[in-house]
Amino acid sequence: MNSRTLVFRLTVFALAFTGFAQMPIFARYYLADVPGFGWTADYYFNHVAHYILAIVLLAILGWRLPRVLRRPAWTAMDVIVGLCWAGIVLTGIVRVMKNQPESYFSPTLVMWVDWLHLGFVMLLGAASLMRSRVRVRTVKSH
Repeated sequence: MNSRTLVFRLTVFALAFTGFAQMPIFARYYLADVPGFGWTADYYFNHVAHYILAIVLLAILGWRLPRVLRRPAWTAMDVIVGLCWAGIVLTGIVRVMKNQPESYFSPTLVMWVDWLHLGFVMLLGAASLMRSRVRVRTVKSH
């Protein structure tokens, strides 16, 4: 694994971690009580960290996008993973917009965007896992 892939994977892991940390699950399930993990219960710290990591992710995705689009062949899983990334980015942008003081979104819209954002993340995880399992099987069969 090269250093770019490692940075990408660490960024995605940190985004998932800080995203879930914005929900009160780490305090509820006592992870925040483990020495050194008290920050996991700090909503504002995780919120800012998530924004900073999202900037890093957008830079990585922007750098990778031209290469990915030039690929000669796409599998169905590649398309699903790409659509998940697009959904995550678009719902993330809407979430940032709704957090601006001069904007107003209805509670129903906010709920849908939050659920879609989380749903795309979960679907991306499942699709990426499935795609990696198919690749491993393909490599082993040849």
